[in-house]
Order: sequence, then C-alpha cells, then structure tokens
Amino acid sequence: MAEPKTTASTDPAKCPACKGTGEVSRTVRVGRKRRAAGEQTGLCLACLGSGEATD
Repeated sequence: MAEPKTTASTDPAKCPACKGTGEVSRTVRVGRKRRAAGEQTGLCLACLGSGEATD
C-alpha cells in the first residue's frame, strides 16, 4: 500500500522592498531648499501591499 502524499506547506516569499509588511517609509521634503521634515508610510509599489514577492 502506498503512503499518502503530504504537501509541503511553503510560505510565499517575502517582498524584498518592504520585507513582507506591504508598506514602505518615504522621506517627506518641504520648502524651497527641500529639507527633510519627517517620514510617512505608503503602499509598497513592488508588491502592491500584499507583502509577497512577485515572480
């Protein structure tokens, strides 16, 4: 009798740009001299917020 096949539960690869979170931080620049005022988070454009690496 053959043994039942087991499927390996592999997690999808994480996006290298956002490290699987789906969000990335960007520096906010203001003023004429473009000084850095802080950071804000936004949607990762590499994975479109899913956190999974695309093929």
